[in-house]
Order: sequence, then structure tokens, then C-alpha cells
Amino acid sequence: MKFKNPYKDKKWFKYLGNKYVWVLLFFVVWMLFLDNYSYFDHRFLDEQKNELNNNKTYYQEEIKKDQEQIQQLKNPEQIEKYAREKYFMKKDSEDIYIIQFEGDTIQEE
Repeated sequence: MKFKNPYKDKKWFKYLGNKYVWVLLFFVVWMLFLDNYSYFDHRFLDEQKNELNNNKTYYQEEIKKDQEQIQQLKNPEQIEKYAREKYFMKKDSEDIYIIQFEGDTIQEE
């Protein structure tokens, strides 16, 4: 008495019984999940790379702003203006009054 496989004539069984399909499936699983250079590792590294590029752009813009400010501060009049506005410095014969209103939108640093 011979036992006959009931799934042998099914289409999906023919594909899953093929050794090349198993090799291909193993290769895909290996490359997606198990390899050192897997797809998910690449996604994580690409996200980090994009974040670093965004940081680089931000800091380059900040450097440009600082360089412009340094150029302005080479002028003695600009130094005096900056000191008065930023650090509330004054001349000996002057009085400075700082008026703050409740709910003022200027935030103290």
C-alpha cells in the first residue's frame, strides 16, 4: 500500500517543493534580517545620516549669522549699540529704565 500525497498536484506545493525557491527565500530572509548590512540597519543609518545633514545645515546657517555679527562688531558704534541692547550698559551720566508689562511677549534670557 503506497501512500499518495494529497497536495502533490496543488500549484503552491509545486513552488514550495522547489529547492530554488527555498534558496531564494533563505537569501531574502538573510539579507533583510540577519546580515550585518541588512535593510533595517540601512534604514536606521539613513535616518541618522539625514538628521546629521539637517544639523550640519543648521550650524552652517548659525555660523553665517555669527560671522555677520562679528563683522558688525568691528565698528565701535555697533559695539556700543550691542552693549546697550544686550547687556544694558550705560554711560556714567545716563540712567536706564527697563519697563516690563504683564503678559509681555519678550522673554528674559
